Formats: sequence, C-alpha cells, structure tokens
Amino acid sequence: MSVELILTHAQVVTADEVFAGTVVLRDGRIAAVERGRSHLSSALDLEGDLLLPGLVDVHTDNLERHMMPRPGVRWSARAALLAHDAQVAAAGITTVLDALCVGEVEHADHRDQMFREGVAELRALAPRGLLRAEHFLHLRCEISVEAMAEAFESVADDPLVRMVSLMDHTPGVGQFADLDRYVKKHARLYGMTEEEARAYAKRRWETRERVRERNREIILAHVRGRNVAVASHDDRTAEEVAHWHEAGVTISEFPVSLEAAEAAKARGMGVVAGGPNIVRGGSHSGNVAAADLVRRGLVDVFASDYVPASMLAAAIQLHEQHGVALAAAIASVSREPARMVGLTDRGEIAPGLRADLVQVHLADGHPLVRQVWREGRRIA
Repeated sequence: MSVELILTHAQVVTADEVFAGTVVLRDGRIAAVERGRSHLSSALDLEGDLLLPGLVDVHTDNLERHMMPRPGVRWSARAALLAHDAQVAAAGITTVLDALCVGEVEHADHRDQMFREGVAELRALAPRGLLRAEHFLHLRCEISVEAMAEAFESVADDPLVRMVSLMDHTPGVGQFADLDRYVKKHARLYGMTEEEARAYAKRRWETRERVRERNREIILAHVRGRNVAVASHDDRTAEEVAHWHEAGVTISEFPVSLEAAEAAKARGMGVVAGGPNIVRGGSHSGNVAAADLVRRGLVDVFASDYVPASMLAAAIQLHEQHGVALAAAIASVSREPARMVGLTDRGEIAPGLRADLVQVHLADGHPLVRQVWREGRRIA
C-alpha cells in the first residue's frame, strides 16, 4: 500500500531557489515539488515555515562527547549513541557521519575504548532500525600514533565507513603549531610542569617520525579505489596541501590558515569548515575564522564539528550576515556534504530523491526545528 504525505504552505528551499510551494512524499521518496498551495484536506499546513532538505553532517565529535560527558567520566556507549542520535535528529540532521578517533593519543582520553564501543553499538542498532537519523562512520585516523594501524584495519572494510581523515595532532604541527602555547595548555590540563610537558612533546615527535609515513600509506592503500571520501585535517601551509593532494586526498578538512584553504581550492579539493567557527565568530583555538574563508569563496561544506545545532545556525547566519543566497547556504549543509561523501540520493528537495526534510521556523532570526522526516517518516 502506497504511503503519501503532502506538505504545503511552505517556503521550499531547493538547491537553486526558494519559493512558496508544496512537496509530495510517497513511499519514502519525494514524488513532486510544486509551486503554490495545496487545498487538499489531507495536506499538512507548514504555516509558511521553511522546508529544507535533511542536513548531512560529515564530521561530528558529538558521540564521543556523550560517551565521556566530563573528562574521565565514562557513560554507557549504547545510552550515549541513543542520546546523540536524538540530538542530531532534533537539529535537523538526517544523515550523520559519526567521527570516531582511531589511534589513542592520551590514554586518559579513553579514545580507543570509545572507538571500539562506538563501532560495536552502531553495528548493533543501525540494522534494527532503532536510530532516528541514518548513521555512517568517519574514521579520524591519528597517523602519528603507534597503534593506529591495528585499530584502523579492524573496521576499514565495514560498509558503514564513508569517510577517512588523516590527522596529526603532534605538538608543533597543524592545529598545535604554536609549541609554547601547547606546552602551557598541556601542563595545565594534565598536571605537569612545563619541563615535563616539553619532554612529553619531544617523545610524541619522535614517535611521529617513526610511524607517520607508514600509517599514512596503510590508510591510503586501503581506501584507494573505494567509495570512501579521504580528507586531510588541520592543514596549515600550501606545501602540506600539495603533499596530500599528490597522495590522492580530495578534501581539506578544517584548514587552520587562509593559505591552506586557498591552496586546497586552487587544486580542486573540497573544503570543510566547522559550524561553531562561523556561529561563534571565530575559531576556539585561534586559527583562521570561517567567516574570512566564506568571504573569499573558500568553503564548500559546513560540518557540526562538536555542536549539532551549529549546522543549521551556520547556514542561516551565512544568509543573514554574510550575504550568501539562502539556497546556497542550505546547500552547504545538505547537498554539498552529501555529494562529498558519495550519497547522491539525498541532500536536496527534488523529485526522486529521499524524502529527508526539515521544517524550520525562524524565531527572531534563530532557526527553530519544528519537524523532521527521514525517508518520509517523522523522526523529530
């Protein structure tokens, strides 16, 4: 039996324009997109709200944050996944790539345990239809860590894997290029003296020199020729970007400098920025402001990074404060990320695509998610 839902009296945001219209959903797909209002009694009146495609989040640390709600405090992985899932759905995210760290940098972070438990719970719950959003895996591979390869190989062939990013959080490079700042912060966080923190940084650098290239080659060889998006992470210089591009990497995720973002775009790489960066008005770690990248046309996709609600807020802010057309702003959190990771069946409101949709009311310019549908079924 065919199941149909008619959504009308909406400001429909397609990939190219915004208009007053009606969207017909049938059997989990978008059957029709029409201008004007339906007068059928069965039509659901959206009261003039925005009707957007479901958001696609290619990078969120939110699952890890639920598994460890405070430093050193572990939470049930299953309870964490269910809470995370409810939160992303309520934020209008219908497809999410859960970014789990592969390769434990600090034992106190419990990242290895969170990785193993997070993957196990996704494998257990997703096939049973117990999650609101559709979840995939984004493997955040810490290539400067000794045990990364073993952890990566345990999950690399899983069909849930849609994206891999190659990270290097060694003190003195990337996000932590300012070694003095890193030492002071690390000493404060872990109760070390600055001398102990410098010795620790030196050990990390020595490990990096020994394992980084080996780990990099293991990952690139494994994903080559597969439908898995590959990103570099925290690029700082044009030379770093060139290095990754020549290795076959097609995405620069969270470049920390204008130079790196410009180099990535010049080489045809996709550029991902964090929603919290644009919403807060700058980077929390002192790196390049996403607004500066937007003004130069250097950002393709916004991800939630660590705040699920930041995706929609960022898109609205792009439109209202940075002069980006609403359709293009919404595309940066829906169509463009879907395309980036090869999900061509979703991300925009068009006939034949998945009926992943979000009703949004603007309350004094702030987006309020009223209803969310995934494949035509309401999930929030």
